[in-house]
Amino acid sequence: MAEDLSTAPASPAVGDADAEYLQRRTLRRGSAGWLLLTGLGVAYVVSGDFSGWNVGLSKGGFGGLAVATVLMGAMYACLVFSLAELSTILPTAGGGYGFARRALGPWGGFLTGTAILIEYVLAPAAIVIFIGDYVESLGLFGLTSSWPVYLGCFVLFIGVHLWGVGEALRFSLVVTAVAVAALLIFAVGALTDFDAGSLDNIPVDPAAFGSNSWLPFGVLGIWAAFPFGMWFFLGVEGVPLAAEEAKDPVRSMPRALAISMGILALLALVTFFAATGAQGADAVKSAGNPLVVALEGDGGPTALSRFVNYAGLAGLVASFFSLIYAGSRQLFALSRAGYLPRFLSLTSKRKAPYLGLVIPGAIGFALAAATGNGARMLNIAVFGATISYALMALSHIVLRRREPGLERPYRTPGGVLTSSVAFVLALSALVATFLVDIDAALIALAVYAVALAYFAFYSRHRLVASAPEEEFAALAEAEAELTRD
Repeated sequence: MAEDLSTAPASPAVGDADAEYLQRRTLRRGSAGWLLLTGLGVAYVVSGDFSGWNVGLSKGGFGGLAVATVLMGAMYACLVFSLAELSTILPTAGGGYGFARRALGPWGGFLTGTAILIEYVLAPAAIVIFIGDYVESLGLFGLTSSWPVYLGCFVLFIGVHLWGVGEALRFSLVVTAVAVAALLIFAVGALTDFDAGSLDNIPVDPAAFGSNSWLPFGVLGIWAAFPFGMWFFLGVEGVPLAAEEAKDPVRSMPRALAISMGILALLALVTFFAATGAQGADAVKSAGNPLVVALEGDGGPTALSRFVNYAGLAGLVASFFSLIYAGSRQLFALSRAGYLPRFLSLTSKRKAPYLGLVIPGAIGFALAAATGNGARMLNIAVFGATISYALMALSHIVLRRREPGLERPYRTPGGVLTSSVAFVLALSALVATFLVDIDAALIALAVYAVALAYFAFYSRHRLVASAPEEEFAALAEAEAELTRD
């Protein structure tokens, strides 16, 4: 049951100054049409096509990862259709937090928003480590240590975001287009050496239940490969975080989500088959740069492999850049509503949440420089993501059941059945994270526990009722009260 906000103590910082409070916390509306939103959706994800997904071959083999990718693709498709509906009901920067706040109350909103924040703060820290590795391997700038790359990326790209959201999304679109073109060129080159017989060349573990050449690690390998099947789509759900800055979000958001998902599914298909078929699953299963390995094999670098290597750097930059954006908007929304310290949602003259950009960036740089463990941080991000997916899908189900008359400019095909599929698969993926990296899952739970303690003992008593997501939920409470009376 959602908490009655009328009983929450009002803060002196808000009181009668709601308009002034929100005026200091506004984003630049109308900055992104459907094309920029589509580019943003692809940009979140595109780095996962260049590396990371292939580790799933070492968990499930070609067959296991293929099944996992299909199932996770189905989860994302169902989730995206559900979010398309929710984002037209509440087109604000809160995204998943706003949807869950209306459906599941303030606790549900905070749990969802925090899970999304874990994903979008940790993922850039992980990706910047991979960028550093790429720069070193390519011999750029003569660097032998990666921390200057980490610092340079955060400073440069946060600076672009501070300049303005329109400029930032256009930059992201250009870099993403380069990365997507490179993936298609890679596929054409790799498919010339395609050999279906090498897809299942990973040695079979005879002790694994149900093992065969297609499932060398048995049936359980499919489940263990779930988090890596997600890498072809991880992040696309962040498009609704741009709703408050979009042109006509009711029309552009569903369109951008659907097109983004279609592009990502195509890229997943061609990348997966081209890379594994060129040199074999066993050759690329543990490669840090699987596309380059697929092109070079036992030979030396080629013109195409060098091009793909540099394009991989572009893909990493695109995802890093866009994930910084997503994290700042989720932090902005939670702060504006009082779930997190309110000063984090202050915006500049250019309508950029400057502290919401700089503080997560400083945390990300510190984590990257201190640990250098990108894989661990990505696993933590995946853990947070799966929790948010389950809660967002549940929010769609609850709102459909509880408020069938709520105005829905766009309706999810399949309705509750679609979001129920996303919910079940998200819970399955959450459990799978423990099979891959239990330490990462426990670290994420510890972060969650600290955040929940802050909310339980402090911020839930200081929510800002005039924030858009809170007003939307309060309206539902008022309507429920009238119905009961």
